[in-house]
Amino acid sequence: MQKKILAAAMAALCGVATTAMAQQTGASKVELWGIVDAAVRHTTNEGTGKNGLTKMVGGGMSQSRWGIKVEEDLGGGTKALVELEHRFNTDTGDKDATAPFFQLAYVGLQGPYGRLTMGRQWNVLFDVVTSTYASFPYSPYMDAYKPELGMAMGARTSNQLKYLIATPDRKWVGALQYSFGENNDTKDLEAGFPGNAAALPGLIQQRTLASLSGGAVKTMGGYLRYSANGVALGGGYLRTELPGGTKVDAWTLGGSYRTGPWYFNAGYGLNKAKFDTPNSLLSPVNVRNAVDRALLNAYWSGQTNGGFQSGDADKRQLFKVGFGYQLTPQLNLGMHYFRGKQSGSVSGNFNSTANFLVAAADYAFSKRTDAYLAIDHTNISGGQGTVLDNTSGARSRTGFTVGVRHRF
Repeated sequence: MQKKILAAAMAALCGVATTAMAQQTGASKVELWGIVDAAVRHTTNEGTGKNGLTKMVGGGMSQSRWGIKVEEDLGGGTKALVELEHRFNTDTGDKDATAPFFQLAYVGLQGPYGRLTMGRQWNVLFDVVTSTYASFPYSPYMDAYKPELGMAMGARTSNQLKYLIATPDRKWVGALQYSFGENNDTKDLEAGFPGNAAALPGLIQQRTLASLSGGAVKTMGGYLRYSANGVALGGGYLRTELPGGTKVDAWTLGGSYRTGPWYFNAGYGLNKAKFDTPNSLLSPVNVRNAVDRALLNAYWSGQTNGGFQSGDADKRQLFKVGFGYQLTPQLNLGMHYFRGKQSGSVSGNFNSTANFLVAAADYAFSKRTDAYLAIDHTNISGGQGTVLDNTSGARSRTGFTVGVRHRF
């Protein structure tokens, strides 16, 4: 029955009757593209001694990547789509240890009634923010410092169905997503509890890495955006069911305005987790909550600077405002401020606020090659358990980044 429904939906999407299928099709297009970015970054308050750390990073403004895009004209206004994208660290040549080989991998059909894609894709939160009120006009965010991505519930989702539709002038764009959980749960860990209590930290870490590295997570949500005459407004919602059954509701709303050399943007994001309450220390709910808190903390703390620890908090909000200014045809300037608020900590140790500030200058040598300089600062106040990372225990940090990026 489900197969029949999916087949009917795809046929309706394409708007292709049997006679249209018989029409002569056009040529296919295959594009190989990429970004190679490397930078030197210095940060304060790093490590157990809270010393400064200078290192090369495999992406300062953008994460290095290469990809393949395929389009095939099927006739009747319909085409097939394929996209594969692999990300890597330029400084070592290795891929990110917490990511699958292909960060994006999907196939789909696009026709008169929209686009349907299937596979690992950007989620609707990332889509609406980057297309509507991104932090910088020349790069959606700075890869080495991206507080906003901590609110995107991983930004990408595996096993995802996404349907996108737009008006002919693309003033209005909307999308819906659904992804399959595929029995990624905690039943095996619960079955061994409490006998496996000593081994649980290691098992939970393995489960978290598996979920981050392309593991299945059930989601559903959508977004809607409007843009015209330099104004863009949008909002999105995503419900994520973590492996232990905890449901996280994520909302975002914002907009931007472009006029001449100026770009202004503002946005708001909210993540609220609904953990079950255990009735005893031996309740399997403790196992489910531990797994889900570890994964949520991985989402919230971020892959790079710009995140902080969640502890036992269950709610996080982020306000963002910024601007960009094109000083010359080659030189772009930008500054962005974020204020995060974390609450719901039963212990009170993780109810806190965080201030993030980043300023960047980007100089384009050509359409493909640019150099950039950025300064960022993070400061946390409130609950004493809230730190930037557990190794240093730092509550403030300043970063300096200078790098080169090339697109092909």
